[in-house]
Amino acid sequence: MSGKIQHEFDGKKGSFFLEEEAKRVAEMVYVMAGPKKMIIEHTEVDESLKGQGIGLKLLKELVGYVRDENIKVIPLCPFAKAMFQKKEELRDVLN
Repeated sequence: MSGKIQHEFDGKKGSFFLEEEAKRVAEMVYVMAGPKKMIIEHTEVDESLKGQGIGLKLLKELVGYVRDENIKVIPLCPFAKAMFQKKEELRDVLN
């Protein structure tokens, strides 16, 4: 993995993503359910990057952001939900 995780947000929904050669190869998409509540909708990682912990990197980037912004998270995405169950140190952001 070479690129840096980027973040885009349009005021309602957004994503943390990784691009390689102008193509998104990994992405965690969310929607805001209120000013301080975020729903993680889904996570997608390109087949070529599977097994490298990219999804977790995206989640950690998102957790860092919501901690700074004092936002609570509802993980509807099965991947994110499973990661929160595994990683106790991330659970402080859960709604």
